[in-house]
Amino acid sequence: MAYETLFTPTQLGSLSIPNRVIMAPLTRSRTPDSVPGKMQEAYYGQRAGAGLIISEATNISPTARGYVYTPGIWTDEQEAGWQGVVNAVHAKGGRIAIQLWHVGRVSHEMVQPNGEQPVAPSALKGEGAQCFVEFEDGTAGQHPTSTPRALEADEISGIVDDYRQAAIRAKRAGFDMVEVHAANAYLLNQFLATGSNQRTDQYGGSIENRARFPLEVIDAVIEVYGADRVGIRMTPFIELFGLTDDEPKEMAFYMAEQLSKRGLAYLHLNEPNWAGGDIQFPDGFREQMRERFNGSLIYCGNYDAGHAEARIKDKTADVIAFGRPYIANPDLPERFRVDAALNEPNHDTFYGGDEKGYTDYPFMGNGYDRMG
Repeated sequence: MAYETLFTPTQLGSLSIPNRVIMAPLTRSRTPDSVPGKMQEAYYGQRAGAGLIISEATNISPTARGYVYTPGIWTDEQEAGWQGVVNAVHAKGGRIAIQLWHVGRVSHEMVQPNGEQPVAPSALKGEGAQCFVEFEDGTAGQHPTSTPRALEADEISGIVDDYRQAAIRAKRAGFDMVEVHAANAYLLNQFLATGSNQRTDQYGGSIENRARFPLEVIDAVIEVYGADRVGIRMTPFIELFGLTDDEPKEMAFYMAEQLSKRGLAYLHLNEPNWAGGDIQFPDGFREQMRERFNGSLIYCGNYDAGHAEARIKDKTADVIAFGRPYIANPDLPERFRVDAALNEPNHDTFYGGDEKGYTDYPFMGNGYDRMG
């Protein structure tokens, strides 16, 4: 068997997983009504061989949205749709987490309820940022984001409760874990970063203050799931959608220590190479994160099986998440296990559309859905 370390079981908090090849969250923009359906059941069910599936980013409320055709979990219908997905994954022996999402300023009035302004820590537009909107003629496409309004301090508890209610719905739907999305220049990342958070109240200024809201969200989700079934995704050092940060390492270390005190199941660090260039972590950063966080460390970002195996063997990571390889290879762990060739993904079908480029990628040596 190739890459034996990838196929040793491990724990993410209290969840046992059979391998360390997990599926990263991947926005696919195939829920026009925001409700997962049979197509999503097939898609996620095909990939149930992952050690853990982390769902596509899922909006916690109508005001959390910045992209049309993305799913939510604030209504009974959405909850029922996700329950169908969870059941499809569980029926094939898989495990699945939901990623909870609020985009903050990466949005536009066209996507917001009643044409309202998006919200953010400060009234600062993300320079060069684009969101995905539906135009009056029914077509959809990229559009520059709006200038947001700054959240009032007394509004923040309402958003924390939106996360709590989303977690309650996720638990009823049967998700094994919850991942809080604090990465990729979205709302929680905007609070963490100096360039997007210029508040002067208890939610801005110092590292402790900038981390306050994200940690309140984590605490709310822990109330529902328990810390041993909660993870968080972060992107230290990212510069995306106009986000900048003067203290990325210091904030990452502070968050790691605070999350460790809470007993969080995992910390998922994303190193995206689609953001205009690979993120380069400083020398020793991974080792220092290991010293500060006592849960499982997950890394994601253009890994192949060999690179993943080496990262786990040197003990800087416990698990590796794979994104685009899972788009085109529903049986990715099996391909890694025997060192088989991978299907190449069709970039033209990443976002929007139907089954093409979604559920029609072939399984290894046996047609289109040998697991289903």
